[in-house]
Amino acid sequence: MTAVRRAGLLFLAALTLCATAAAGPAAATGYRYWSFWERDGAHWTYATQGPSTAQPADGSVEGFRFAVSEDSTDASQPRGTADFGTICADTAAVGGRKRVGLVVDFGTTADAPPGERPPVRRTACAVVPEDATAADALATAAKPLRYDTNALLCAIRGYPSRGCGEKVTSAGTAGGAPSGSGPSLGLLAGAGVVALLAAGAFWQTRRHRNA
Repeated sequence: MTAVRRAGLLFLAALTLCATAAAGPAAATGYRYWSFWERDGAHWTYATQGPSTAQPADGSVEGFRFAVSEDSTDASQPRGTADFGTICADTAAVGGRKRVGLVVDFGTTADAPPGERPPVRRTACAVVPEDATAADALATAAKPLRYDTNALLCAIRGYPSRGCGEKVTSAGTAGGAPSGSGPSLGLLAGAGVVALLAAGAFWQTRRHRNA
């Protein structure tokens, strides 16, 4: 292999290694929040409107799940039994009012904010006026609720005690980059060595040409 070719290959390797070091591993980002679901037969459907505007019919089942997800396409559904007959079996119908089954899934410890433990999943049968919203039904069975200034549901039964839809990285940290997301010192050092070797080979090539 000629000195020129060797120098070119070493220089290309240096550029590739440096680019890899600068890029670092990609960090997935999601949001820690309460998602809102509507029961459609035997399946959950991500609600197209918020609980403060949705008006479930008598016999409906509404679900709430706390988790970290990027958007509605990867949001975690409420777990466990969710049929109206089971949830409202012991609640008699009342004239002029409607019964709404509620499933509140507080999620897993992996999705919990630091220092907090999710309560046990619960169900309830809310009896509310016929024009009540899903938020009204939730308020009758899962107080205290907490909302932010934009009417985003932040907490059910006081969980979580703080935060509201904050950004979370793949490392589980809120509002910032995960630790270890940058290039390692070893990788940068290796890139530097390759770059020096490439520079040395290039310099030797020039010396041979000028000799």
